[in-house]
Amino acid sequence: MTAGTRVGRADTGRGAGTGPGAGTGRDIGFRRLAAALVLVGLPLRTQILVIGPMVGVIAADLGMSHGVAGLLGTIPVLAMGLLAPFGPVLAASIGPRLAVAACVVLVGAFGFARALMPDSLTVLATTIGLGAGLALVGPILSMVVRARARANPASATGAYVAGMIIGGSIAAAIVVPLADGLGGWRPAFAVIAGASVVSLVAWLVLVPGDGGVRTRPALPTLPWRRPAAWLLGFVFASQSTLFYGAITWLASAYIERGWTAGDAAALIAAFNGVGLLTTLATPILADRLGTRRSQMTTAAVLAVIGALGIVLTPGEAPGSLLTFGSVALLGIGIGAFFPLALTLPVDVGRNPADAASIAAFMLLIGYLVSSVAPVILGIVRDVSGGFEAVLWLLVAIALAMVPLGLSLGRDRLHRAGAQ
Repeated sequence: MTAGTRVGRADTGRGAGTGPGAGTGRDIGFRRLAAALVLVGLPLRTQILVIGPMVGVIAADLGMSHGVAGLLGTIPVLAMGLLAPFGPVLAASIGPRLAVAACVVLVGAFGFARALMPDSLTVLATTIGLGAGLALVGPILSMVVRARARANPASATGAYVAGMIIGGSIAAAIVVPLADGLGGWRPAFAVIAGASVVSLVAWLVLVPGDGGVRTRPALPTLPWRRPAAWLLGFVFASQSTLFYGAITWLASAYIERGWTAGDAAALIAAFNGVGLLTTLATPILADRLGTRRSQMTTAAVLAVIGALGIVLTPGEAPGSLLTFGSVALLGIGIGAFFPLALTLPVDVGRNPADAASIAAFMLLIGYLVSSVAPVILGIVRDVSGGFEAVLWLLVAIALAMVPLGLSLGRDRLHRAGAQ
C-alpha cells in the first residue's frame, strides 16, 4: 500500500453490528441524521469561543492576570483530554443518543452557572463542569457516526463539526453586542448558554432510540502501544493548539494593536465563519478527492501562510483586507484540518467501539498537549509585555502541522486500525 491511496472508505466491510448502538437507527436517513448532528453541535464550542472577544473584560472584572485568564481557555481543553476516555463509558451505560443529550445538558447548565458566579475561583470551577460535557461528547459522536453513517463518515463527521463552528461563529459575533446591550459579560454568557436547550430538544426529536443495546460500562482499551495512534494524537494536538491559542488571544492581540473590542470580535467571527465554510466543503470532498496526507498537508500550509500574514503586518488598520485575508487563510487551514483529523479514527476503526477507543486516545493526547496553550501564551504576554511573541509562537505551531500532515501515509493509518 502506498501513501497515495485513499483511506476514507477503507473499512466499510468490517465490524458491523458491534458496540453500543451499532446496527440501530440506520433507517433514520442520512439527511435527518446530518441535520441532528449539525444542531447538536451548535452549543459545543460556544462556551469556549465567547472567551476570546471578552477575555480582557472578564480579566478586569475578576482581577485576573493574562496567565490566569488563560485558564478559561485551558480548563475546557484539559478536560477534553483527561475525560474523553470516559465518553464510551457513558454511552455504554445509557446509550449513545442519551449520552450525547446528557453532554449538551452539562455544557448548557454549567455555562449558565458560570455566568452567575461571583469571583474568579467559582468561574473557573464551573468552567470545569462545562469542560466535562465537551470532553465526554467527542468520542460518543464518533460512535454515532461509525454506527449510523458508515457510508459517509467524513460527511457525517463534518456535520457535527459544522454545527460546532456555526454555533461558535454566531456566539463570537454576538457576544460583544449582547454584553453591551444587556449590561455586561454575565447576561450575555447566560443567554448563549440557555440557547443549548434548542439543540437538546432537536437531538432528542430527530434521532431515534438506540434499541436498548447496552454493554457493560468500562473504560475503553486505549491503544497505548500503537505508534500510529500516537501519531493521530499529535496530529490532533497540533491543530487544537493552534486553534485554542488563536481563539483565546488573537482578539486581544488586535486590541493591543489599536483595534476596538467590536472590530476584534468581528475579526474572530470572520475567522470562525471562514472556518465554517471550509468545514462544510471539506467533508464533501474528503471521501472523493485526494488522500488524507495531501488534504491535511495542504491545510497546514495554508495555516502557516495565514499565521505569517498576521504576525508580519502589525500596522494594519481595523477592517484591513490584508488582515482579514490572513485570518481567513488561517481559518481555512484549521477549518479543513479539524474535520479531517476527527475522521481519522473513523477511517481506521474496526467497529464503532474501536473507533471510539481510537478517538478517545486521540482526543486524550491531543487535548492534553494543547490545553496548556492559552495559559502559556498568556504567560508569554505577561513576561514579554506584548503579543508579538505570542503571534510568532502561533506561526511555529502552524509550521509543526506540515510534517505531521506529510506523515499520514496509508500504511501508518492502516496500522492504527490493524493492531
